[in-house]
Amino acid sequence: MLFDYDGAILDRFPTIRAAVLHVTGLQNGPSSPELQADYIAEQRAVIDSIGDTPLSEIPSVAAWRRAFSSFGVKPTQYRSAIESLLRRITKKGDIPSISSLVDIGNLVSIRRRLPIAFIDQANIERLTLMTFATGEEQFADLGSSDSVHPETGEVIFVDEAGSVSARRWCWRQSRESATNPDTTEVLITVEGHHEGADADVAAALADLSSLLAQHQSSATVEMAATFSPEAGWVPQT
Repeated sequence: MLFDYDGAILDRFPTIRAAVLHVTGLQNGPSSPELQADYIAEQRAVIDSIGDTPLSEIPSVAAWRRAFSSFGVKPTQYRSAIESLLRRITKKGDIPSISSLVDIGNLVSIRRRLPIAFIDQANIERLTLMTFATGEEQFADLGSSDSVHPETGEVIFVDEAGSVSARRWCWRQSRESATNPDTTEVLITVEGHHEGADADVAAALADLSSLLAQHQSSATVEMAATFSPEAGWVPQT
């Protein structure tokens, strides 16, 4: 496995459900017209589906708020990635196209109401571990040339060299882990805490596999697996 959970995380968050995909041979250019059309259509469908419902009442968003609060983060100050996306689409009316990989991730994320991370593997040292920060790790934010230390006790994705690829669980990815035009290999993570997350995560995994097959014809899925604390990692075909 290229990704795993620290036992302390599983003790604190026994409801976590997840999936990972390891994909190589990617070409991260602009989205094709077909992908852009699907992306726009999905955004319109999500806007219609949410309507006037407060985001805090969406089960997956509410569960992420509870998770953030439990490790000392104010969830309305540091919003989960899925809540940020849904806020953007409901307040601004759209999420702009960025690249093929980002658009695929965002499309599935808003459809399934789950945070999805595409972690570029070029600068990752072996295993990425989900754990509580000691405060000694290094994190470089997107658009910044400086590194900072995460706060002690916050949930992070960190590799074996101590480089943090995501802070506050699914709040923000690092500069090094974000996809870019040269990205050819990624680890994709999907996570949820809410009741029914098992089915939603599995559906997101199927969506990602289908969209990658359609819009990344040169790519190879090296590994796909789902996770629960009870079953551990279960390979998917």
